[in-house]
Amino acid sequence: MAAPDFDQAVEQYHLALSEFMTGNTEPMQKQFSHQDGVCLANPYGPAVRGWKQVVETMKRAASHYRDGGAKSFENIVTYVTPELAFIVEVERATARVGGRQDITSIALRVTTIFRPEDGAWKVIHRHADPITSVQQIESVIQT
Repeated sequence: MAAPDFDQAVEQYHLALSEFMTGNTEPMQKQFSHQDGVCLANPYGPAVRGWKQVVETMKRAASHYRDGGAKSFENIVTYVTPELAFIVEVERATARVGGRQDITSIALRVTTIFRPEDGAWKVIHRHADPITSVQQIESVIQT
């Protein structure tokens, strides 16, 4: 069986991210694998594993956003094999965040890993953090 079109999968993933910035997780849930090995590490908490925990974490994260959308995706690297693919990007979006009334800019450094499942590329891991510029060495020290 030929691998599904990865570029199309990434485009759908980006559209789902735009919806996520409105608080809507449904399109993003469709992009993720529903198998137990799925993993999510977002900027708001520890990494979680398993479909149930991923959905709960995704919904909690999306609840912080409203009236937003994705603005751009700066691709750092894309790597695709028939069994596995990943992208590393800087995602830029705007939204009302938390209790703020103003629309603000958001930037995340993101690594997303995909695998084909039932004829479609599905996200099996997403790691996002706010580090998009050089950090001081002390930034890794926990007190």
